[in-house]
Order: sequence, then structure tokens, then C-alpha cells
Amino acid sequence: MNGFVFSSLCSGLKLWGNDTEMDEEQTGDNPAGTVKRWGLPAPLRTSMDSVNMRHTLRWSPLQAPCNTTVLYSVQYQGEFELLVGNGSWVDAADCQQIPHTHCDLTLDLGSDSDYNLQVRAQCDKQLSAWTQLSQPFNRRDTVLTVPAMTVTTEGSNLQVVFQELPLIATVNVIVWKKGAELQSAVYSMPAEQKVLPVPDLQEGAIYCVRSQLVLDSELYSNSTELQCVPITGPETPAWKKPTAVTLTVFITAGVLFALFWSTAHCSADACQGFFQKEPLPQSLKIDWDRKIPVWPQEEEARMEVLNIVQKPKTLPPTVLTALLEDCQPEYHITSDFVH
Repeated sequence: MNGFVFSSLCSGLKLWGNDTEMDEEQTGDNPAGTVKRWGLPAPLRTSMDSVNMRHTLRWSPLQAPCNTTVLYSVQYQGEFELLVGNGSWVDAADCQQIPHTHCDLTLDLGSDSDYNLQVRAQCDKQLSAWTQLSQPFNRRDTVLTVPAMTVTTEGSNLQVVFQELPLIATVNVIVWKKGAELQSAVYSMPAEQKVLPVPDLQEGAIYCVRSQLVLDSELYSNSTELQCVPITGPETPAWKKPTAVTLTVFITAGVLFALFWSTAHCSADACQGFFQKEPLPQSLKIDWDRKIPVWPQEEEARMEVLNIVQKPKTLPPTVLTALLEDCQPEYHITSDFVH
């Protein structure tokens, strides 16, 4: 209520200032320093662009010669000014004597009531007539565009991120597991939040997301394109992998450098201290002087084998004589030779 009264007082003060200005403009003698009324043609083709609750009044440039920069001023008239203020008009704070052919009225048109809008031109001390918008404007007539949505995963959680949302709108986000559309979950998020976390999802499953803007449960934007992402579950943060590899390389290089340096700069006594020769265990030593005991039976068998190998084999006299006769018949071989 206090804000409404303050707004009304401000509107009344602006209205009083406008009445004073109109009195100066209607002065018939037009003394020096006053503005000549209706010396310029009125601006043409006024229109209102309202997208995502951003309201911009536009008009065409002045089609008349002017030796200086053409300036424009904008006024608006809401239900309060029309019904309580006897049809008064309020100056748009940021759109007085501006060189542009557009005016952002987002902050001025702050209620869901109908507003009349008008604009005029000024060249030096010459003014044009006011040109009004063809029909009243209501911010509920704004056009809601498809929100810019990005879906990412972090472990078993989803993050739905939005950009450039109208502040008084809400976002409906629909999330479901692929193949189970009938079991979807609907989240309603205020526009100023911009990030919607969806925790504790099933690992290994694919989840799909779609969203749309909603204004006062009456005006809806088109839905975003379907975005589906897999849930991979907990994973090592991206920064840990290269860090682990780098540490491994440095540690390995340090150990190798220390080993080679110590080998190259190690003195004989120090090296012997590090590399001592350990004696072999007794069980691995070979005693070449050790005699292996032999049983008597084995000794007799061994001697018989030696006698057989060392004793030359003699042929019977009759066999030897026959062999010699066949080889050399001209010689006579006596029995003495055979024996």
C-alpha cells in the first residue's frame, strides 16, 4: 500500500510538471526561450516489442529537415493515471530527449494493467505532436521464447542450467528415465535460480530433459528440444588424472637420477658398504674332497667290469688259423705263432 501511494505521489508530481510545460507550449506570443508547438510532423509507425518481459517501444525516424540532432520523448498512461489522475500522462524516466528511435519501458510498465504509450519529436525549439500506440499494451502480451538450456552430469546427479530468463517467470523442467516416460518428474524453478540440480539418479541409465517458460500459469513458451544424457556414476575429477600422471613421472625420474648419480659418484669403500657379498649357504657348497662310501658288492662288480674291459679278447687257434690261411695262403703258419 505504501509503495502504491508513493507511486501515485510521484505520478502526481510528474503530471504537475507536464501541465506547466503544456502552459509554456501554449503561449501565443512565443517569447525567446519558449518552445514552438507543433512545428514538426509527428513520429510514425510506433510499435511495441515485448519478448521475455522486456518491453521496447519503437518508432520511425523523423522525416523532416533538422539542423540539430532530433530528440524524442516518451510518456505512458496506466489505469491509475486514466481513472484517478484525470487522464494524465507520466514521463518515462529514461526516455526524455533521447536521440534513439526506441525506448526500454520494462521498469516503467511494472503491473499487469493496460498502458497507453505516446512519443513525440523535438528539433531545436520545435516540437511535434504526440503519436500514440494504436492500442493499449499489457505486459501479459509478451512473447516467451524457448529457454536456452544446458544439461550436464556430475556423478549420479544432473544439472540443468538456464541463461537469460525473465525474472518474474518460472521454468517447468520435466525429467524422466529413457523408456519410462510415464514416470517423469516435473520441477518448477524460479527464473532467478537459473540452475536446477537433480540428485540420486540411477547409474548406467539414460535420462532425458525438456523444459518451458511459464508466466502467471497462463502464458507458456514452446518446449526445448529433448536432451538425453547418460549417468556414469561417481568418477575421478578431471584434474586428478593429469596430476597423478605428472607426479608419477617426476617421482620415477627422481629415483632414477638418484640411482645413477649414486652409482657414478660412489667410492669403493662406500659401494662395498652398499653392495656386500654374502657367502653361499653350506647346502649349496660343493666339497670336491669328500669321499662317497661304496658297498663291497658294488666294488666287486666294478672290478669285474674293469677286468673285462682291460683283458684283450683271444680267438681260438683253429679260427685264427683258418682266417690267416684265407688271407695269405703262401705263408705257413705254425701253431706256435697262434699260441
